[in-house]
Amino acid sequence: MSATTAKRSVYKKGKMTALDYFLFIVLIIAALMILIPFLNVIAISFATPKEYADNPLMIFPKNPTLASYKALFSDGSILTGYWNTIKLLLAGLPLSLFLTSSMAYGLSRNKFPGKKFIFFLVLFTMIFNGGIVPLYLVMKTLHLTGSLWSVILVGSFSAFNMILMMNYFQSLPESLMESARLDGAGEWKILFSVVLPLAAPIMATITLFYGVAFWNSWYDAMIFLRKADQLPLQNVLRSIIVESSTNASNASSVDAVGKQAFSTGMKMAAVFVTMVPIMCFFPMLQKHFAKGVLTGAIKT
Repeated sequence: MSATTAKRSVYKKGKMTALDYFLFIVLIIAALMILIPFLNVIAISFATPKEYADNPLMIFPKNPTLASYKALFSDGSILTGYWNTIKLLLAGLPLSLFLTSSMAYGLSRNKFPGKKFIFFLVLFTMIFNGGIVPLYLVMKTLHLTGSLWSVILVGSFSAFNMILMMNYFQSLPESLMESARLDGAGEWKILFSVVLPLAAPIMATITLFYGVAFWNSWYDAMIFLRKADQLPLQNVLRSIIVESSTNASNASSVDAVGKQAFSTGMKMAAVFVTMVPIMCFFPMLQKHFAKGVLTGAIKT
């Protein structure tokens, strides 16, 4: 019996080699390194200040409490931040997908006039950035400063996402488009009726990219927005963390430890409530993620 045949017979019987056990242990350790800090964040958010002061590295609180969450939601700023972030997603995500898919489809067609020059301009923006001052002046000229639309428009297009989608569209058979043209379909009809239904993996991937970007957006909002009731969730989280840290540092020496522990509990509670929604959103698109990135990153 050859070595290859023997090796196949071993795997058929379900036996694991020493290398398999080693890799299994390494993967378990890596998973624990990711999972334990996450569990620690949740535990601190439910722990009392005294329990946190006694054991900062806890995994399961002995006396769980909702005091940190009650203090976090007491003024309603978190709910306002949620609503503003939802508005960013509802307006920005469809706009981003439309701009990216339409431009990617045009540049993926060989007969598109000026294709190379336009692609060069898009690629140029990935290498050289004009900076925040020209961008602010543009938004000010358009009278969009102080409006959520400034944040939406700034994040509505990504050259990297467009290139991924363009490469995916180029991998689709040209015969499909030609058949649709022979049937009298225009380019918009081909895009929405032929191309996009076949591009579910890359659409799911780009949706995830834009969704995470809008959810985590804070810098543009800090630059363009001024009113507290317009700030998205991440800016509200930043304000809570900065304010709680300031209050704890200004506390008297008698209750400084308790204030610091309570402010840490509020921080962890804020981190937990801001990352749970996006964590629930990711698994729904995960099955398309690997295929979309792989096909979009490699020009076939």
